[in-house]
Amino acid sequence: MATEEKNTTSVTPATVSRVDRVGTTPGEVSTESGGTTRIAESVVAKIAGIAAREVPGVFALGGGGARAFGAIRDAINQTDLTQGVKVEVGETQAAADLTIVVEYPQPIHQVAANVRTAVASAITRLAGLEVVEVNVDVNDVHLPGDDNDDDDQNESRVA
Repeated sequence: MATEEKNTTSVTPATVSRVDRVGTTPGEVSTESGGTTRIAESVVAKIAGIAAREVPGVFALGGGGARAFGAIRDAINQTDLTQGVKVEVGETQAAADLTIVVEYPQPIHQVAANVRTAVASAITRLAGLEVVEVNVDVNDVHLPGDDNDDDDQNESRVA
């Protein structure tokens, strides 16, 4: 009678990383002098947020709720430069996801491409990390009249 072997190896779903995770500490880079430099994800997110905000045609970063909280933080002079930015940092690589609002009538695809270029360039230049991907999610278009207060709605149309 032959014995049947069963494969007892179970596959557990793991979080798939977009960046290299060879080392144990994300953003840790060994130097020739024997030391290491660790770059926190929050640092890379701040670099990405600043770079994205500098792109012409980007009105704001983040979704509607995040922008509402951001307006409150701005009012008390505590601007969150990482709003609308998520990053993943590996040993030598980084990936970024950004949510932006584009100013009307800017070409959305061109603004998104410029954001990708600016963010990748800034992360590489300032953090020394290879950028493997920059995903841009455009969730709104800002119209020039959107900033007007409700005063216009309260004014009478007739004299």
